[in-house]
Amino acid sequence: MRKKDTQDVISSMLAIVFDALAVYGGFMMATVVRFFSGLISVDKGVPVDLWYRYGWGAIFTGILFPFIFRALGLYVRPQTGSFTTKIPRIIKGVGIGILFTAAIGFAIKLEPPFSTMVVLISFGTILLCVLLERYLLFRFEWNWSRHSRSINNVLIIGTSSVACHVRRTVLKEPMLRSKVLGFVSIDASAPEPEIDVRDVMGDIGNLESLMERSRVDQVILTSSAISHARIVEIMLLCENHFAVFNMVPDLFGILTSSLDVQALDDIPLLGVSKWPLDYFWNRTKKRLEDVAGAASGLLVLSPFFLIVAVLVKLTSKGPVFFRQERCGENGESFHIYKFRTMRIDAEDKTGPVFASEDDPRTTSIGAFMRRQNLDELPQLWNVLLGDMSLVGPRPERPHFVDKFKDDISRYMSRHVSKPGMTGWAQVNGLRGNTSIEERIKYDLYYLEHWSLAFDFKIILKTFFARENAY
Repeated sequence: MRKKDTQDVISSMLAIVFDALAVYGGFMMATVVRFFSGLISVDKGVPVDLWYRYGWGAIFTGILFPFIFRALGLYVRPQTGSFTTKIPRIIKGVGIGILFTAAIGFAIKLEPPFSTMVVLISFGTILLCVLLERYLLFRFEWNWSRHSRSINNVLIIGTSSVACHVRRTVLKEPMLRSKVLGFVSIDASAPEPEIDVRDVMGDIGNLESLMERSRVDQVILTSSAISHARIVEIMLLCENHFAVFNMVPDLFGILTSSLDVQALDDIPLLGVSKWPLDYFWNRTKKRLEDVAGAASGLLVLSPFFLIVAVLVKLTSKGPVFFRQERCGENGESFHIYKFRTMRIDAEDKTGPVFASEDDPRTTSIGAFMRRQNLDELPQLWNVLLGDMSLVGPRPERPHFVDKFKDDISRYMSRHVSKPGMTGWAQVNGLRGNTSIEERIKYDLYYLEHWSLAFDFKIILKTFFARENAY
C-alpha cells in the first residue's frame, strides 16, 4: 500500500529469524515430549545419538519453514489488520511445513528413521511456539510503528462515504505510519458531513499543482465515476511525482469479473462463473465445519445457556428465547432462535424496525448481551438443524427482504447460500442501522471468495467485533 522503508525490512528480517528459532524450539519440545515426558511409552529405548539426530532435524526444519512462510506472504510488511487475521495463514504454514518435513525425512531414508510421533507432536508444539512468537513480534512492531514518525503522506481523491472510510482505515493502522493530507473533490457535490471543508484541498482539476506544493507519497482514488482516460492521467501524474497510486475498486463491478466461457455446438456462451459454494465438495466441507462447530458449541456452552436463561427470566417478563421468521437459502423462510433481549411488546406500535444505539426497547441484561453478541448463541441450534451456517450473510426478516430486493442491486444474490451466525459484513462493523448497500458489497465479496480459512478468520474476528453491536 505504501513505499517500504528500513523499518519494514528490519521487521521482516526479525520475523524470519524468530520464526526459525520458534520452529527449532517447537521441534525440540516435541522430542522431549515424545521421549522424556512419560506420556508416551519408549519401547525401543532412547536413541544413543538422540540430541545429535533430532537437533539437526530441528535445524533443518527451522531453515525450511521460513521459505514456506514467505510463499504464504507472512513476511510482507507493513502488517495491517489484527493479529487474529494472521492466524489462519500461520496454521496453514505450519501444516504445510510439517508435511514437507515428513516427506523429506521419508525420502532420504534415515536409519533408524525419525519417530513418526515426534513429527505429529511437533505440529502442536511448533504451532504453539510460532503463535506466541508471532504475537509478541506483532505487538513489538505495532508499538514501534505507533511511536515512529509518519513516512507516508496520503492524498485521497473523492469526498464520499468511501473516502471517509479510507481515511478512518488509514489512520487506525499505526503500522502504515501514514498521514492523510486531505481530500480532492471530483465534482461540485458537497462532501460528506464527516469531512471538514478545510480538509478539502481543491478539486481534481488542480491535482498537479497540489502535488507540486505538497510532498505526496500516495494517492488513493475512491471513486470510479471518472473516465478511464482521466484515471490514466492521474496514474502518470503519480509516476512523475514518484507517488504510489491506488484505487478503491467498485466492488459491484469486480464481483462479476470472473467469467465462465462455455460452448453450445459452435456458439460461444459467456456467463458469470459459479460461486465457490455452488460446488458439491465445498458445500460438504462447509457443512462438516458447521456440524462440528455447532455440536461442540452446544455441548461446551450448555451450562452457560442455563445461566443466561435465568438472568433473562429474572430481569424481564416473557419467554427466555425469541423466535422470529427470517429468509434463508434461496429465499426460503425459517425461524431463528435468540435469547430475548427486548420487551415482549417491542414492535407492537412501530412494526418491524432496525435496532438502534441505546435502544429503549432492550432489557437491562439484553443491552449487555447484544453488545457482547451473546444473544446470538442459540442459533447454534439453527446451524445444527441446517437452516444456518456458522459463517455467511446474516439472515434478514421477510419484511426487509421485500423492501430491499427491488431497491438495491444484487440484494437477492446474498441468498445463494445459507445465512450465517456471523459474517464478513458484521465483523467489519456493518450491522444494525447501517448502510445496506455496503453490507451487500461485503456479503457478496465473502460469497465470491469463500474458503474454510476465510470462515476461520471471520469466526476469530467475531470474538473481538463490537462496532455497532446494539
